[in-house]
Amino acid sequence: MTLKERVMKDKICLVTGASSGIGKVTAEALARQGATVLLVCRNRAKGEAALREIKERSSNGNVELFLADLSSQKEIRRVAEEISSPYPRVDVLVNNAGGIYPTRTVTVDGIETTFAVNHLAYFLLANLLLAQLKASPAARIINVTSQVHRYGGIFFDDLGLERRFNPMMSYAQSKLANILFTYELARRLHGTRTTVNTLHPGGVRTNFGKELTGIAGVVFRHLGFFMRSPQKGAETVIWLASSPDVAGVTGKYFLDKKEIRSSKISYDADVARRLWEVSAELTGLEST
Repeated sequence: MTLKERVMKDKICLVTGASSGIGKVTAEALARQGATVLLVCRNRAKGEAALREIKERSSNGNVELFLADLSSQKEIRRVAEEISSPYPRVDVLVNNAGGIYPTRTVTVDGIETTFAVNHLAYFLLANLLLAQLKASPAARIINVTSQVHRYGGIFFDDLGLERRFNPMMSYAQSKLANILFTYELARRLHGTRTTVNTLHPGGVRTNFGKELTGIAGVVFRHLGFFMRSPQKGAETVIWLASSPDVAGVTGKYFLDKKEIRSSKISYDADVARRLWEVSAELTGLEST
């Protein structure tokens, strides 16, 4: 291995949604750099296939699979316990798993699925692993969001969009929530050695959103040629997870390895604080 490839040696990195797309590319890149990589995947067959491929392509045997359906808070708590027992320290957490759903459904916890998977899973998993992250000399949390957040709002009177659901509205709300959560967590971690940042990976050419109908479905299904490869989409994620260029940087939003401004509402600390309190209530965490 070159010096560059050894940069993550002895680091423990956890990547959600690691069976495909930018999650899989990120996991493989971190494994190539010498990290111990923990894959969190929903589907066993896809997860095991990704595990074999990442081990083989990275020549790194320190890759482990954990199974969890992140729409279920019970599953998130279980997988957090399974990880924290053998790994009392986590150096990097990449919250990447997410989805967009054509119709309104609710999870086993009675929460609208997009909000549960795209936001509350990030919120709950990061909080459950905070002790392990703080045990690291310099932990990094990376939350994958989207430029679609610019079209979103936080509908505190109807977070589950029971009265006005459409897929893109729900998705935009969840992606704005990712950024508000990132900024609020950065404020709460001030003075610690743990940083948290968020990024837009660009429009990535994956199976994401292919089941949608209407204009959104057309975009996801037919404009793939103009979209980025998963490799290109993962570049900023990998950079935020491993580069010395962003050591100590926290509470920022990135695109193409450059800090950019997110939407105006995303900087509203009162909205972020209220979202944190609501999220804590919905996940059964104490709000402080």
